[in-house]
Amino acid sequence: MEIKTYKLHYGGKLMPWGKGCVVKNANGWIHLGGAEGINPDTDEVLPGVEAQAKLCFEKIKSNLEEMGASLGNIVKMWYYVAGDFPNGLASSDTWQTIDRVREDFFREHAPQLCADKNPPTNDLLGVKYLARPGMIIEIAVVAAF
Repeated sequence: MEIKTYKLHYGGKLMPWGKGCVVKNANGWIHLGGAEGINPDTDEVLPGVEAQAKLCFEKIKSNLEEMGASLGNIVKMWYYVAGDFPNGLASSDTWQTIDRVREDFFREHAPQLCADKNPPTNDLLGVKYLARPGMIIEIAVVAAF
């Protein structure tokens, strides 16, 4: 299988997400439902965006590995972030924290997906609420393998 991510630039600046991905000769696709910051052992929402984001990425990694793939197989990510963002989500402290957690996690587990390499395509959506009170972040993923 071959995955090629096309980089995206705005105003001469490399964006931390890809323009798109071309996948050739894939054996299959994995569509992961949204990973969230709910502790699977206690069924409780973790406090704070940083803890929730870290758990999301850990769940994504674990789920992909369980299904025979890895983080490097990700071609598309959707971020759903709950809150009120009058100045836009991308400039919010909430998103800045999630973005830092993502970058740190990828640097450790899949450096090829870091913002300065070939990150997958991303959609960032601000929403009023997620499924449970206290949930701040949910991340859905598509991977090819």
